[in-house]
Amino acid sequence: MQPLLAIAKLTWKAAFRYRLFWVLAVTLLSAVVLLPVVVKDDGTARGLVQILLTYTLSVTSFLLGLSTLWLSCGTLARDVDECQIQMVVVKPVGRWQIWLGKWLGILALNTALLSLAGVAIYSLLQWRAASLTPRQQQILREEVMVARAGVKPKPPDLNSQIESQLSKIPNRARLSAEELKAARQHIAERVYLEAQVVGPRQRHPWEFDLGLSGRLRGNEPLFIRVKFYSASTNSAGLYEGLWMFATPGSDTVNQTPSMRLAPDSFQEFQVPRTMADAQGRLLVVFQSQEDASLVFSLDDGIEILYRDGGFGLNFFRGLGILLAWLALLSALGLAAASITSFPVAAFCSISVLVVAMSSSTLAESVANETVIAGRPEDFQMIRPVANAVFLPLFKGILAMVNLVNVASPIELLSTGRSITWVLLGEAWFQVVFIAGGVLAVIGIWLLTRRELATAQGTH
Repeated sequence: MQPLLAIAKLTWKAAFRYRLFWVLAVTLLSAVVLLPVVVKDDGTARGLVQILLTYTLSVTSFLLGLSTLWLSCGTLARDVDECQIQMVVVKPVGRWQIWLGKWLGILALNTALLSLAGVAIYSLLQWRAASLTPRQQQILREEVMVARAGVKPKPPDLNSQIESQLSKIPNRARLSAEELKAARQHIAERVYLEAQVVGPRQRHPWEFDLGLSGRLRGNEPLFIRVKFYSASTNSAGLYEGLWMFATPGSDTVNQTPSMRLAPDSFQEFQVPRTMADAQGRLLVVFQSQEDASLVFSLDDGIEILYRDGGFGLNFFRGLGILLAWLALLSALGLAAASITSFPVAAFCSISVLVVAMSSSTLAESVANETVIAGRPEDFQMIRPVANAVFLPLFKGILAMVNLVNVASPIELLSTGRSITWVLLGEAWFQVVFIAGGVLAVIGIWLLTRRELATAQGTH
């Protein structure tokens, strides 16, 4: 353990010796404090947090991500190129300790810089929030600068509906296995679609089970978050409807005034908390007042939000997820530098990062089962070979990207959503211990196999 900490300490000292820490600290503070001070918001709580959090955390992630790749590639590759690592390997220090020690040193550096930026961002938010109107400050406390968890409605029993309709098919016993499978799939698609559609002038109920009554403690408000789609767009681009709330089994109904909401975007409004019973059960009914059909997705069409904690701890848990990604980037840079020179390691690391950021394009190719777009009769000779080579590669890259894409802390924080300890633990387990662990094993193996006694030329 002592050699490991000694290598980490040397990596930390090198960052100070080359003034990297101070340059990054000044750059971060300038980016997250000075520039947002002159950026004007629209005077609303959501606008303030959206601008400040999205801007400052994005800039912090970008600057620390690039510096992490540069430092992790340079600290190991330059030690090899300049023959400094030979002075270490002749001592009773394993190469795995050198690799992990440098990773710990970079992690400690990122922890200090991210903490510094986090304190600056949090202080800036509190300072700018003081200039809002009392009404907007209330919105800030209840809807934006808060940690809110969500509860989705009870899923409908679609399987029983599918089986019921399947049993009514005439001459079902005479159908072959393939025909029965096709009929089941056709019925399932229709039932799934009908469960999401609210027809013209129709109503649709959702039943929620908020669980323990402890979620309804105090006077904290509840909010409903909805998102719907429309097959046709009216002249105003808004769709009118009534929202009704009741306790399941009760005749008492609380109805909101008629509301006009925009499609294809999340909308939030407050829910009468008194309508939920002691067990947290709540019935929500939407009455459409339009002649068009509206679609509420079963995945994210409607959700009840409740207060789950304060903003401060939630904010620093979000920084913890960002730190996990930085730890993965340092492992990527060190793995590349374990076998190549600094320019090659930096190029390879940035290339991998660019490919990972293009995951949507890769996902489209995998979904279409081809890497070459165009008509089927085009590229008939090249297409099978390209698909055989690149489709498995794309699937592997997407699997790794999906593994590390646990959550977006910037999006969750800017919308007041809760980042739980469980989510933070999942991020560290998947991003650092699994994905980072694979890179660490590869990097340590490459460094162990690398010949360090050969002459290291620079020309």
